Amino acid sequence: MNNRVQSRTTLNISAITANATLSRTSGKHQERRNRQAGVTPALLEQHEFRSGVLRGENTARLSRAMRWLRKSVLAGLSLTVIQGLCVTAQAASLPMVLINVSGAESSENVFPGVNGTHYFFPSEGYFARWKAKGIRTVRFPLKWERLQPVLGGGLDATYAGLIDKMLVQANQQGIGVILDVHNYARYRGQVIGSRQVTVDHYRNLMQRVAERWHDAPALYAYDLMNEPHDDSDASWPQAAQAGIDAIRQTDSKRLIIVEGRSWSSAERWPQYNDALLPLKDPANNIVFSAHLYMDQNGSGVYKDAKGTPIDPDIGVRRVKPFIEWLQKNGRRGQIGEMGFPDNDPHWNEAADRLLGFLRQHCVPVAYWTSGESWGREPMNLEPVDGRDRPQWQVLAKYLEAPKCTDYGPAPARR
Repeated sequence: MNNRVQSRTTLNISAITANATLSRTSGKHQERRNRQAGVTPALLEQHEFRSGVLRGENTARLSRAMRWLRKSVLAGLSLTVIQGLCVTAQAASLPMVLINVSGAESSENVFPGVNGTHYFFPSEGYFARWKAKGIRTVRFPLKWERLQPVLGGGLDATYAGLIDKMLVQANQQGIGVILDVHNYARYRGQVIGSRQVTVDHYRNLMQRVAERWHDAPALYAYDLMNEPHDDSDASWPQAAQAGIDAIRQTDSKRLIIVEGRSWSSAERWPQYNDALLPLKDPANNIVFSAHLYMDQNGSGVYKDAKGTPIDPDIGVRRVKPFIEWLQKNGRRGQIGEMGFPDNDPHWNEAADRLLGFLRQHCVPVAYWTSGESWGREPMNLEPVDGRDRPQWQVLAKYLEAPKCTDYGPAPARR
């Protein structure tokens, strides 16, 4: 989602440094926020545990789990992972509410950066706390430049190792992880499809990601790319197909999530994304993912003038074009980002109506955002002083939908 100024609550030197850096460079969609607010940016910034994953193939999943276990032990990871590593049960229904665990993608102009200062991975016990609240699946944003410092080169040992550890921690709690390449179809500011960053460069990245983590039991899905937009829109369908092909060379069936052009906007989805309909997946296991925010310009900044009326149906109205496109074309979908601040109960009412509508159509939603580095930011879902945030009162009502055993919506009747 958008560039939010992140803050750390621990008063130590590392945290102070982190806050100084994050206030300058971090956050997710500063460029989108600037553009949609009419500001020209000075610098381009920026489950069911596994129902869509390997349908019915518990034996294959166990085999992968054991291979991953052997690799983890050989890599020196703690043997305590054994207790939770071999997750073989597959839930009967979709998890309707996911969370985005943000932090590893922070400080977008600081590469490689330092973990705990410029970017942040979950602490021990983090996934256990969310499991206790009923969360079964998370979306985990990653930064391409940190993961692959040189285009076409190997994965960075430090950053990839932190991802290894995070996946083990999630699997200990039976939580599935969507690995999200959080780059807006860009690498160091250059769009995929340009001379500097070719489609083959992106294909190479996704091939390496699949080769490294396809055996990880916690891996729920691959999110090909966060919010392609503007100059990258023309090349995104070709790049998305290259990403699918690269993954399928190694991982034959796990879910692949495809975001749309024009910032993956749910409201604008039909105008920009018919070009994604020809995408081919030999496993036939694609879910399209739109993003949705309810402030006036849809950027997620939530800086509307004080007293601006909040339409309780704004979320439903903005998601309907996406849902209708899915129904018309017989495709499956989710909302990969949706969030709202804690400063007005009218936002809760609008979110309640949106989530009710999505549950009717079996379309899950991933809340933006959570993460230990965000502190008291108004959209952060992390509890403060042991107390749940107001947003959780709404989200907790929609965690499960027993009738939803696969991604919706149902195709439109002809």
